[in-house]
Amino acid sequence: MDLKTNFSQPSRRSVLKGIGAGLAASTLGAPMVARAQSAGTIKIGFVTPATGPLALFGETDGWALGKVKDVVKNGLETAAGRFDVEIIMRDSQSNPNRAAEVAGDLILNEEVHLLLPASTTDTVSPSADQAELYECPCLSTGAPWQAVIFPRGGQDKPFKWTYHFFWGLDEALNTFVGLWNTIDTNRKVGLLFPQNADGETWGNTNYGLPVPTQKAGFEIVVPGFFQPRTNDYSAQISAFKQAGCDIIGGITYPDDLKTFVNQCAQQGYKPKAVTVAAALLFPSGVQALGPLGDGMSSEVWWTPAFPFKSTLTGQLSREIADLWESETKKQWTQPLGYSHAIWEVALDVLKRSSNPLDREANREALVATKMETLVGKVDFSSGPHKNVSTTPIFGGQWVKGEKWPYDLKIVDNSVNKLFEPEQKMKPMPWSA
Repeated sequence: MDLKTNFSQPSRRSVLKGIGAGLAASTLGAPMVARAQSAGTIKIGFVTPATGPLALFGETDGWALGKVKDVVKNGLETAAGRFDVEIIMRDSQSNPNRAAEVAGDLILNEEVHLLLPASTTDTVSPSADQAELYECPCLSTGAPWQAVIFPRGGQDKPFKWTYHFFWGLDEALNTFVGLWNTIDTNRKVGLLFPQNADGETWGNTNYGLPVPTQKAGFEIVVPGFFQPRTNDYSAQISAFKQAGCDIIGGITYPDDLKTFVNQCAQQGYKPKAVTVAAALLFPSGVQALGPLGDGMSSEVWWTPAFPFKSTLTGQLSREIADLWESETKKQWTQPLGYSHAIWEVALDVLKRSSNPLDREANREALVATKMETLVGKVDFSSGPHKNVSTTPIFGGQWVKGEKWPYDLKIVDNSVNKLFEPEQKMKPMPWSA
């Protein structure tokens, strides 16, 4: 999941407006060119963190885009006729200012008819702000919905142009609790948070992980937040050992978790469960832990076990994961399902639009979206917020694999009953 979720940060609107204004000025000074509408070509702008520290979240976007280009290479049949499709991809470089810049350029200079910012709040939110400001329909995913709506002021005034599908932070937090309820422990949880926006969100005592954990009857221990990339977790480990915490929960990134887990082993602290966001999303993060990766747990966005079929290709989740692995020689990774699903929704919107070359018509079709995708149902009429459609989330555990060092299995469905777990959660092997 994307985890840049500081709900208290100020709106970027004024900054983004300045960026957009500069782009508009550059447009006015450029030679006049034929508008895209005259060519009968639908233009779609796609923004993803292809490089930078968040690149793992966008790792599958380019591959999925290649498949989509094959689907539309001969055009797209819509309610208004057949149109050519041009997709313009831009790299946000994992930088929110860069995301705003390229989104503004796509809207104002490239004159796209639909904007798709995918993967991470740092890409989605600034792009969506530009879309709202300059009235371009925008479909996004890959970030907890509250992180995209609340900091931008959406809780007070619904947006007109920007729509997002993903699960919510509250659901992710309750997934953690669901995992912990499935194993026998002393119900003492040590919470591990970095001193940054992620930690401030997940560690928040009003809406963060402490809330559902305590509500479920667990006792929590929260030592001082750690500095990212620190080399010493002795203070946290000592506090957890002294309190006898059987469970560790929170959020870290892969390098920090590797250091923490290795120091736990060195200091003889072996909890029955280690459940953290971010670090355990990707196979590479678990593999970096070596033998200590066995039994780690986290939230699950999507796996090949999802029983849904693509509306674009007719392939099941397992078939798309297998194709990814055969073509890239890499293990499937959770964002793959969403990299595909965002295009399912986008093309469905354009097919239903009364005029795919008109932004308002595309917005109306976007609002009316109600379909099942590779990641589940997307329906903007039934979400917790006008601009949101929520998708399923489950609890998962990394276990020793056959084809790959570790595989992620769904072990808890307490938050979403869509389908049964693949297996039961087990205590960490080192605690036996």
